[in-house]
Amino acid sequence: MKKKAVILLSGGLDSAVTLFFALGKGYECHCLLFDYGQRHAREEATAKALAKRARSRITTVKIELPWKGSSLLDRTEPIPEGRSIAQIRKGIPSTYVPARNTIFLSMAASFAEAIGAREIFIGAHSEDSSGYPDCRKDYLEAFGKVLRLGTRSGLEDRLKLRYPL
Repeated sequence: MKKKAVILLSGGLDSAVTLFFALGKGYECHCLLFDYGQRHAREEATAKALAKRARSRITTVKIELPWKGSSLLDRTEPIPEGRSIAQIRKGIPSTYVPARNTIFLSMAASFAEAIGAREIFIGAHSEDSSGYPDCRKDYLEAFGKVLRLGTRSGLEDRLKLRYPL
C-alpha cells in the first residue's frame, strides 16, 4: 500500500512539477484545487487534466475571499505583466493574495489528517519568495512547525510539509 500525500495543485507549472515529483517518490497523490475567485480559469482546467493524467484524485475546494486585496481577485485592478527581476525585488506584487498559502495549507492539513496522508506537498519556490512572503523558506519551515504542534498527526510525527522546489 502506497503512502498518501496531499498535493496543492493550481494547474501552474510549479504545482505540476511538484505533483509529478511526488508521484516519482511513490506517493498516492490526492490533489487539492482551490477555486477562490481568482482570474485563472485556464489553470483550473489544466489542474484537472494533470490530475487525470497522473491518475490522481482531485478535490476542488470553493472558497470566497470577499475582502479582495489582490488584483487576482478584484477585476477592476490590472494584473501586471512581464515584471523584471529588479521589479520583483522591489516588493510584493498586486497579485499577492493575503495569506493565501496559509489558508490553503491549513485546509490541506485538515484534508491530510482526514484521509490519513503523511505528507503535504506545495510547489512554492525561491524564485517566488522575493515577491510572495508565503513562498519563503522561513515561512514554509514555520508552517511545518505549525503542523507538528497543531495537528494530531503532527504530534504523532506522521504529517510533514514538503516543498521540493
